[in-house]
Amino acid sequence: MAELSTPGTTPDVSDIREGRVQDLAGLDLSGANLEGAKLAQSDLSQVQCRGTNLAGANLQGANLRGTLRGADLSGADLRGADCRNGDLRATTWRDAMVSQMSLAGAFLAGSVMSQLDLQDVDLRGADLRGANLSGANLGHCDLSSANLSGADLSGVNLEEANLTGAVLRGTDLTGANLLCASLEGAQWDGAVLTRACVEGTPLGAD
Repeated sequence: MAELSTPGTTPDVSDIREGRVQDLAGLDLSGANLEGAKLAQSDLSQVQCRGTNLAGANLQGANLRGTLRGADLSGADLRGADCRNGDLRATTWRDAMVSQMSLAGAFLAGSVMSQLDLQDVDLRGADLRGANLSGANLGHCDLSSANLSGADLSGVNLEEANLTGAVLRGTDLTGANLLCASLEGAQWDGAVLTRACVEGTPLGAD
């Protein structure tokens, strides 16, 4: 990879990985290898991290309201991170820790978020079109006005989740648990509900 740094402007990648730089706002770190980087509480607002390797990085409480399109977040610690309205399309989240994250209004289309525990993550208005959330725990999660069209939600737990005004056109909900989920104003055209539990919802009404 080409050198990122220009003396006096962009920090060296090794300094970023070791946590010697906390203010990364507005920098272009696209394609950088930041695997295992120590970035807890860092300011990455308006950062460009297209295709950046952030696997295993410590991003606890970080401001990530930038562009991380195609970034690898596998195994990263994102607890309490702020990704509101960020561009996180086609990101990979395998085994990431995400409790108390804010992803409200985030663009997550095409992302791989299967098996994640997302029950206390704010996903209001998030764009999750075509995302893979299979087997994820979304119980009690706020997904109001989220766009889940074409997403894979097979086997997910959505018990008592807030799906008010959500768009689930063509969404695969095979085997999903929707027990007592809030569905007011949700759009379900073409959704697959095979073996889904819809008890306590309008979908379960006789």
